[in-house]
Amino acid sequence: MYKPDMQDLDQIKAEFKADLESADSTEKLEQVRIHYLGKSGIITARMKLMASLSPEEKKQFGAQINDIKKFITEAIDTKKTVLESESLNSRLANESIDITLPAREEIQGKIHPVSRVLEEVTAILSGMGFSTAEGPDIEDDYHNFTALNIPENHPARDMHDTFYLPGDGERMVLRTHTSPVQIRAMQAGKPPFRIIAAGRTYRSDSDVTHSPMFHQVEGLYVDKGVSMAHLKGCLLEFLRAFFETDVRLRFRPSFFPFTEPSAEVDIGCSRGNGELKIGAGNNWLEILGCGMVHPNVLSNCGIDPEEYSGFAFGMGVERLAMLKYGIADLRTFFESDVRWLKHYGFAPL
Repeated sequence: MYKPDMQDLDQIKAEFKADLESADSTEKLEQVRIHYLGKSGIITARMKLMASLSPEEKKQFGAQINDIKKFITEAIDTKKTVLESESLNSRLANESIDITLPAREEIQGKIHPVSRVLEEVTAILSGMGFSTAEGPDIEDDYHNFTALNIPENHPARDMHDTFYLPGDGERMVLRTHTSPVQIRAMQAGKPPFRIIAAGRTYRSDSDVTHSPMFHQVEGLYVDKGVSMAHLKGCLLEFLRAFFETDVRLRFRPSFFPFTEPSAEVDIGCSRGNGELKIGAGNNWLEILGCGMVHPNVLSNCGIDPEEYSGFAFGMGVERLAMLKYGIADLRTFFESDVRWLKHYGFAPL
């Protein structure tokens, strides 16, 4: 039976160096990594052969194979950093714009879809009696979690991929939602409250429908005798005004730590011939989350839950823009592509 030895590892190391040198792109570098460190890679195969060695040989060869595995891993990471830097520099050079050139007369600034939707939502809800409130993007743990009925080590914290910030003393975070604005507003005043909180929020997630930074709008209404019926009526009027069509709503039971009961709201739609139409049809599309403010949240803000009740709702601004204006990929909102903004942007007047 074949037994691995140091000479064999030296040969592997020499071959790896040659392969690493010839890898001139991140794609080729990934192929090199798989060839040596993948499930069926050369190093993995050699490690499997250790079963045929004596205990003393295993100890010696194990240390040697771990050293070469570490060498390969670090070399690949270093080369990857270099290749990514070269790729970025090349892209910056190719896509650079000479800002000293005079502007063409036909160029006109455009309003970004996020700004447009924020204006629309604020205008509609302001007309329904809501006022705007603001809060910091960098929040303390208490306002972002604990005051919202999400105590330390509570499983509900797993719902958020949080950016925690280093520092001494109280733990700080990039806010994962705009709900802390509601907490600060309730702590600073006395009911009734009818506010909207809009702004940037942050979560460690990125794909076609998620971004590490995105925008939310949340609404809060606290007063005596507030019920789910008021919540449904408010959302129905808002969504009809925003989508400029008659919409059907469906409330599905859900869970949010800061509301009880909680619900996901779907709107009626139709899908066919590659098109999505809001308002008509027998299909449903999730649009936002909502619920009655949890009594613990009211108590944390110094409000008697026996005397007052309230509802809250929240929605993603980019999602609203994607649905209303037919934008397919969330990531394009933040790529700063003038061509994209020219197509999806709005005239300032």
